[in-house]
Amino acid sequence: MNSSETPAPTGMLPRTAARLELARAIGGGLVAPLRFLAHLPARARVRREIAADVAAGAGIPGEIPDFEIRKDRPLRIFLSAAEASGEIHGASLAKALWKAAEDRSAPRPEIIAVGGERLRALGITTIGDPVARAETGFDGVLQSLPYYVGLLEDAARHARETRPDVVVPIDSPALHVPLARMVRRYGSPVVHVVAPQYWGWAPWRVGAYRKVVDRALTILPHEPAWFGRHDVATAHIGHPLLDALAGVPVTEPDPASRVLALLPGSRRGVIRRNLPWMITALGALRAEHPDAEIRILQSTPEHRELIEGILAETQGGDRARLVVGDLHGNLTEARAAFAVSGTILTDVLHHRLPTVVVYRVSKRLETWMYRNVLTCPYFASTNLLAGAEVLPEHCFRGHGPMETVSKEVAAAFGDEARRAAYGAGIAEAARRLGSAGAIERAAGHVLQVASRGRIA
Repeated sequence: MNSSETPAPTGMLPRTAARLELARAIGGGLVAPLRFLAHLPARARVRREIAADVAAGAGIPGEIPDFEIRKDRPLRIFLSAAEASGEIHGASLAKALWKAAEDRSAPRPEIIAVGGERLRALGITTIGDPVARAETGFDGVLQSLPYYVGLLEDAARHARETRPDVVVPIDSPALHVPLARMVRRYGSPVVHVVAPQYWGWAPWRVGAYRKVVDRALTILPHEPAWFGRHDVATAHIGHPLLDALAGVPVTEPDPASRVLALLPGSRRGVIRRNLPWMITALGALRAEHPDAEIRILQSTPEHRELIEGILAETQGGDRARLVVGDLHGNLTEARAAFAVSGTILTDVLHHRLPTVVVYRVSKRLETWMYRNVLTCPYFASTNLLAGAEVLPEHCFRGHGPMETVSKEVAAAFGDEARRAAYGAGIAEAARRLGSAGAIERAAGHVLQVASRGRIA
């Protein structure tokens, strides 16, 4: 890097900036109940507006925007990913940024990142690795604070000393909204890839968000309308997971299949909380379809011991077996699915499988928040896409609607009329999700913002 082209460090000291964000976070936590109470009078109206946005689902991914890349020096780009899914998008985005520069005979952008091994494997220097921390499990909010304050301080120091042409945080608003606020103090514009789902649980946060991002990239078709109504500068890129699925053929359920795909999540706590309940809820399926083959699908062997232990505890080994690897090959062979809510639903949607969705929580507060804080009509992504409850979804604590869910799983597997109804809604959800190309569109927006220069 040519030091003559980088201004001498000026502005707020990194330690001060990080501690200011800590104070802001603590203050925000203290006043959160008051903000929620202030939101209550408008909650019914907000829910109606969001329900209308979801029903319309009018967002269509745009074209790659026009941009120029300076050729006198490499662009300086700062990426940040806090968890595995964001890092996967970040690695794809880095490749797309380099390719765009190469296609225009411009110098290869210099990328520094917050992230993990996937980015380092590309030769990208990282200044912190929250991804590894997220994958090994958090050790409590208070215990984690020093780590994240230190991470913010390192990010602020990098932004102050190198003055990136653009900062690109990916998802994870809890970390990235404070980071965005800090780096903009040093003049770097911010493009946030995967805009936060404030429309679903904290719409009052959008005012502060609007002030810290120069462009937010949305991935769900109802989001442009909602963010636009709140004057957030957005661009709709479509879902990045479709890029990963571009080489996977879209399939329809095999009518001769006897396989139920059971998808209990990929995180230890989620599996421990949901899988025993899900195995018990297979009662009606086993009674009505004793020949059903139940496959518990996992992409990696990381949780093999946990899952096999649960099968032993629940005596579920004679009803279900763990299958590791080849997720899409197994989904292709399935007739229906039983899944926890999460990004896995996009994979399931790709194979058009009738699915029952559950999410079992462990605390009364979580149940209360689901019933009283959630402002969107559905939590399952397929239903949000379709604008209707295409797939049965249930969030609960304790025993929950065991009998109802058990019957729904059996119906998704064997009731042809119900399966046909699912199929129509699933097709609509897939249509609204759009096509691949989100990462290339995101790269275009990042480079367009970078080409406009630093902010005052």
